[in-house]
Amino acid sequence: MPRPRKRFGQHWLRDPQILNQILAAAELSMGDRVLEIGPGQGVLTKGIVPFTQAVVAVEVDRDLVQKLRQQFQASERLHLIEGDFLDVDLTAALADYPNFQSLNKVVANIPYYITGPILEKLLGRIRQPNPQPYESIVLMVQKEIAERLYAQPGTKAFNGLSVRVQYLADCQLICPVPSSAFKPAPKVESAVVRLRPRPFPQQTTNPKLLETLVKQGFSQKRKMLRNNLKSLVERDQVTAVLESMAINPQVRPEQLSVENWIALSNRVAEHMPPAPPVSE
Repeated sequence: MPRPRKRFGQHWLRDPQILNQILAAAELSMGDRVLEIGPGQGVLTKGIVPFTQAVVAVEVDRDLVQKLRQQFQASERLHLIEGDFLDVDLTAALADYPNFQSLNKVVANIPYYITGPILEKLLGRIRQPNPQPYESIVLMVQKEIAERLYAQPGTKAFNGLSVRVQYLADCQLICPVPSSAFKPAPKVESAVVRLRPRPFPQQTTNPKLLETLVKQGFSQKRKMLRNNLKSLVERDQVTAVLESMAINPQVRPEQLSVENWIALSNRVAEHMPPAPPVSE
């Protein structure tokens, strides 16, 4: 059995009950083509492959890739890619493998230290959502991150990540995961979440502006929103916009819902000068 490598954030899932909850949340069918990030020793892979049309697994650890190839050498449904998921161009990597293209679901126990970049690669950004969104994304993440993904406005966990992800997808907690479910046990608790990408019911008229406002708005959570945004929008203008939305001008960023952020962005955009014409 290969030893977990700390630099890759490796912890092996050992609890069959948690494994079953992950697989149940994925709602797999024989028509699914699944992406798995960091298959490790193949515990989750083994549960996915028999119930899907195809699985693409991306693993950065060369030694694990070799062991996975030996373990699944008889399976024609698994395609292994050796590399860092953040650096892998899936379209290019799968260009010669039509049976493994058009991936529609993600099921993964991801490395926690790159959770943010992985979420961005899977979902896209407010200004540029993934043009080919997955039907569902089931991930094991650090408990603290999970709480932010499904947090409600006004709660301590609600932050910029909450707004960005909830604008792009519905998020649901599947189950908490104790550290004892892994070997070696990590120092943090975990949770399984499911994301269902979709267009937000209320759309922003200026995605770039919304993304910028959210980033700046949450730059200092303890400050009032209008103070955080003063480098982008005049304080009096933010006050007037908030009052027009029947929101206390002294509101803090975590008290605004995603809908409020969109409305704020749209109203600020109305007062922005038009972009200068592009010279030929």
